[in-house]
Amino acid sequence: MANDKASTRVRLDRAVIIEAGMELAATGVASISVRDLGARLGADPTAIYRHFASKEALMGALLDELNGRAAASVSLPVEEWADRLRALAEETLALYVRHPAIGTEATTLTTHGPGELAAIELMLDALHQAGLRGQTLVHHYALLASHVLSVAAGIARARAVAEDDDADSPWIDSPLLADPRQFPLIAEHSVLLSDLQDRELFLLGVDVILESAARAAAQD
Repeated sequence: MANDKASTRVRLDRAVIIEAGMELAATGVASISVRDLGARLGADPTAIYRHFASKEALMGALLDELNGRAAASVSLPVEEWADRLRALAEETLALYVRHPAIGTEATTLTTHGPGELAAIELMLDALHQAGLRGQTLVHHYALLASHVLSVAAGIARARAVAEDDDADSPWIDSPLLADPRQFPLIAEHSVLLSDLQDRELFLLGVDVILESAARAAAQD
């Protein structure tokens, strides 16, 4: 019996743990615990720390996997620089929403891993293809990366709390009820504000940055 038990024990390595973490996150859990991950792996949770120095290191590896998958999904020709960046942004948002326990970490974690580096290289290359150079290039990269990561993480968090998997969800979760005498502009635009959708605004922000990049390239 002891030999049978040993033969069915999972052989852990970083790749196996990361894949299990991705599967656990895809169930929609709000957070990943080492205990739950160990149960999914059929292993003692403490065994995970033989491969990751801390919970933060584990979450960083999972986030890096998401970012790498987003970058790898972009297969458009290099000349189509704007469409490449839109595709990266859309896939990043989709992956964060499908794996909210990981995606929400993007506001606090910088992984420096191969997935993150691949995404950075893709963004820099696309903006270089647009004609940007030097400081103008890195400024637009920083704007785009900050927008994509922070807004996608925020949408993932809001969707997880609301248990909402729709393609678009309200940007404001409830109507803004304001006294028109004190807040006349809120009252005037309350219906339009309530109609705002999170994914639509996310993509609008991406397009604003890309339009700025195109204008800057034309001026050089």
